[in-house]
Amino acid sequence: MAKKNLFPMIILAFLFLISQFLALVATKPFYEIGMKAFEEPDNPMNVIQVILIIIIFTFIILMVAKYQKNFIKILIFFVFFISTFYIFQAIFLLFLPQLALPLSILFAIAVIILLIKYPEWYIVDSFGIMMTAGIIAIFGISLSIPLVVALLITLAAYDAISVYKTKHMITLADTVVGESIPLLMVAPKKKDYSFLKEKGLEDRGALFMGLGDVVIPGILASASYFAGSFFVSFFTILGSFIGFMILMILVSKGKPQAGLPLLNGGAIIGYALSSYLLFQKFIGF
Repeated sequence: MAKKNLFPMIILAFLFLISQFLALVATKPFYEIGMKAFEEPDNPMNVIQVILIIIIFTFIILMVAKYQKNFIKILIFFVFFISTFYIFQAIFLLFLPQLALPLSILFAIAVIILLIKYPEWYIVDSFGIMMTAGIIAIFGISLSIPLVVALLITLAAYDAISVYKTKHMITLADTVVGESIPLLMVAPKKKDYSFLKEKGLEDRGALFMGLGDVVIPGILASASYFAGSFFVSFFTILGSFIGFMILMILVSKGKPQAGLPLLNGGAIIGYALSSYLLFQKFIGF
């Protein structure tokens, strides 16, 4: 592993972990104020909806990016605005319920303006932490654990196919980096690094991690915590973090890697082992 990659890997590890644990902090408060994505957590159609939205959104970005990259930015920032608004609304409903609506709108507008006018790496990462933690918490209370596991397995397979077979996820990542679109977390390799000057993945001065690579495995940890076990959620995060470390070793070799097979696989293994240990303790073995 090159020494120049060690520091950015530590940064990404910090961003990954802080997003996961902030999501746990937000999980139960978000449930108390009704911030659910689905009304029926056990409905299998919820998983199908999530998968279809991801595939359709990716397809639209790839198709339109060939001709209208400015439209892609408008579309993504509109989605960001809606997502940021809901996350801020959840936060303000906890502390300032009477002012939640106007404050949520104002803060969401301010964040989007900052991301458009000055999307430097530390701004992008701060936004990424808030966004991923909020989305993890919302989906953690909206899906039953069996459906979350099914979602993780399906998206891990989709990620592997889209990176190694069709390679359209690499094209998407190149577009995102080249256009300075904050759909990822950024860890610079040098002190004078600027995300604004990135042109793509070919000669990159940073390591990148897609927000989905943080969100998807985190949903299982949040759902486990919501189900009543910090022990299981902690080991779910630990499992995904081990997958993260293996992923970083592979990424350091310079080739694009599918993150979800390792991250989701680690999360599922961590969940399964900790659940088994908890069950053994419960029945007295």
